[in-house]
Amino acid sequence: MDSLSAQLAFILEIDKLKGIERRSRPIGMARQENSAEHSWHVATMALTLAEHAAEPIRVEHAVKLLLVHDVVEIDADDTFLYDAVANESKAAKEQAAAERIFGMLPAAQGDAMMALWREYEDMRTPESRYAYALDRAIPMLLNLSNGGVSWRENKVRFDQVIAKNQRPISTAAPALWAWMAPKLEAARDAGWFNA
Repeated sequence: MDSLSAQLAFILEIDKLKGIERRSRPIGMARQENSAEHSWHVATMALTLAEHAAEPIRVEHAVKLLLVHDVVEIDADDTFLYDAVANESKAAKEQAAAERIFGMLPAAQGDAMMALWREYEDMRTPESRYAYALDRAIPMLLNLSNGGVSWRENKVRFDQVIAKNQRPISTAAPALWAWMAPKLEAARDAGWFNA
């Protein structure tokens, strides 16, 4: 297959990300968001909040990480953050998905996309830590704007939200966590979490 045909096959393949439903809901909508919407939203968030990163970052690189970070969900589906059982097999499923999907591209380009995905997963660079923090923050922002609908529907507890999100966000984007923490506490006090 020639380079252009391989690239276009990849482009058509990643369109399937629009069909992967997440637990979060877009603000004011009854439907669940899809992973393509999520990736666009969090990439735009990275551009917007770059000044609040705890470490110097290359914002364009963080955006690249966020644009490819969930492509693997085409095969592996979206794994709910608070589902301990599903998270046990997540890494293996996502690795296989990354190999297949990025393997559709010409070798050098596929390797570059795989390297971006791996960098995000490994969280060893300032950009990957920042991207990961925003990926954790955006569902909470949606919940805070939607009356905690996804938290309530999925029986998420306040302590789970803190345990999974405080460290990555407060480390990579401390101002963001400082803004969110009192709002999360107010949501807890309003009964938006499972007891």
